[in-house]
Amino acid sequence: MKNTIKVERARNNMTQQDLADRVNVSRQTINSIEAGKYVPSTVLSLKIAKVFVVPIEELFELEEGD
Repeated sequence: MKNTIKVERARNNMTQQDLADRVNVSRQTINSIEAGKYVPSTVLSLKIAKVFVVPIEELFELEEGD
């Protein structure tokens, strides 16, 4: 699964730690999601989308092998 979290963070002048604090996870979790090593739960995905005020489909995209 691809995501644009890093791009959205840059647009919003937000660090990984800032986002982690807003959605109550560790900075390492955000790092793993951005690196494509961890697929977040539906709840976490919705929380992240809410922080950036974007539809969840703008943050996450299925890849062919998903």
